[in-house]
Amino acid sequence: MRGLSRRGVLAAGAAAFAAPVAVRERPFRAARLPERPSRPNILFIFADDLGWADLGCYGAPEIRTPHLDALAGQGVRFTHGYAASAVCSPTRLALYTGRHPGRLEAGLLEPIPGPGAGAGLPVDHPTLASLLKQAGYATAMFGKWHCGFLPDYGPVKSGWDTFFGNMGGAVDYFSKISGNGETDLYEGEVPAESLEYYTRTVSDRAAAFIRDHSEGPWLLNLNYTAPHWPWEGPDDRAVSDDLTRRITEGQEQGQILAHNDGGSLGTYRTMVEAMDAGIGQVLRALADSGGQDDTLVVFSSDNGGERWSYLWPLTGSKGQLNEGGIRVPAIVRWPAAIGGGQVSDVPVITQDWTATLLDAAGVAPDARYPLDGHSLIPYLLDGAQPPERDLFWRMRRAGALRRGKWKYLRLQDQQTRHLLYDVTADPRERANRAAHEQDLVARLSAAWNAIDAELEDYPTG
Repeated sequence: MRGLSRRGVLAAGAAAFAAPVAVRERPFRAARLPERPSRPNILFIFADDLGWADLGCYGAPEIRTPHLDALAGQGVRFTHGYAASAVCSPTRLALYTGRHPGRLEAGLLEPIPGPGAGAGLPVDHPTLASLLKQAGYATAMFGKWHCGFLPDYGPVKSGWDTFFGNMGGAVDYFSKISGNGETDLYEGEVPAESLEYYTRTVSDRAAAFIRDHSEGPWLLNLNYTAPHWPWEGPDDRAVSDDLTRRITEGQEQGQILAHNDGGSLGTYRTMVEAMDAGIGQVLRALADSGGQDDTLVVFSSDNGGERWSYLWPLTGSKGQLNEGGIRVPAIVRWPAAIGGGQVSDVPVITQDWTATLLDAAGVAPDARYPLDGHSLIPYLLDGAQPPERDLFWRMRRAGALRRGKWKYLRLQDQQTRHLLYDVTADPRERANRAAHEQDLVARLSAAWNAIDAELEDYPTG
């Protein structure tokens, strides 16, 4: 048995996830363990296009998420968690590599072009999965990949032993038809078929993997497509049939990222709640396996919310570098090492989770590909000061950098505009302080330029 004792885990079992847990959160404080647990199981859960306040524990007034609320109550909820990008594929590349997405040309493309385009995560680039696999971890991914298409790219080529999911950006939740009218579902690298609700299917797969790997150690990436478009809840098979018909007849091909087809606040609520129920199922399997204490669980989203998301008090949404487009839920739980019921306002970003998970497992990154993220293990376990660094974002016509409480935002339209916000006091980004802090703007702009100069140039056109 690895790490600290699992005694009492089975007794708590599934009951810990049966209903919302009211927890009075307290500011984060590390437990300062006399000895670090080693080689934990790792469960990283990605939601897709989930808004910062779409969970009960982040303030959602209508959506009920008892299992994720309980997860936060048993660990640490970050109030300044960020995605590496305001869109999907770059953030996923950042998690898998631990580096700025712009270090790879594919990290500049959204969506990544289809098969034969030569864009994706190079198979010779070390990944979180390949590094952990070399250290003896079993590795699996269930759900959305979206970092390049077969035959050149794919999870199995990049370190995951097991894969069941979709290669592209979105599929119908029942038919698994993508925007080009073709089925996008694979078992490993072999086309698969399933007409069941996708959120439930990947939850079933993840729970089965945990039951089958009770001895560990393992890495499991659970990548939901929920609550990404199309707007279909578990009871919306008729909606799926109609959308699938229109896509296969060519009426909707190429429009899958428009996200303007149907939906409602009620449908969105059922999609998020179905994901929460699936996560509850996975966490129950973990508790039943006896591995709860020794498993490091992280939950986050690949970018900010969009059409139906609840984002208060943030402004902006997916595709924008305002807070609503990049600030996301971020929860970490590791009962063997981290106390529960805590909240942290330390800014963290996707790449930090890669460094943190490798550090927790005692696995060194590949020296040829230095990480841009910083491990949070010294902060979470030892009470060290959180890492001081700049957080960086870049899109085709916008850039942002956060340093401490300050967020520098540049928008490139007809001319470049420089904006500055204190996002601790002004999360809605309403009071532009650039004219009052010109020296600071100049320093932050120079810092942004320095990082930008290290990265791949954006494709023209």
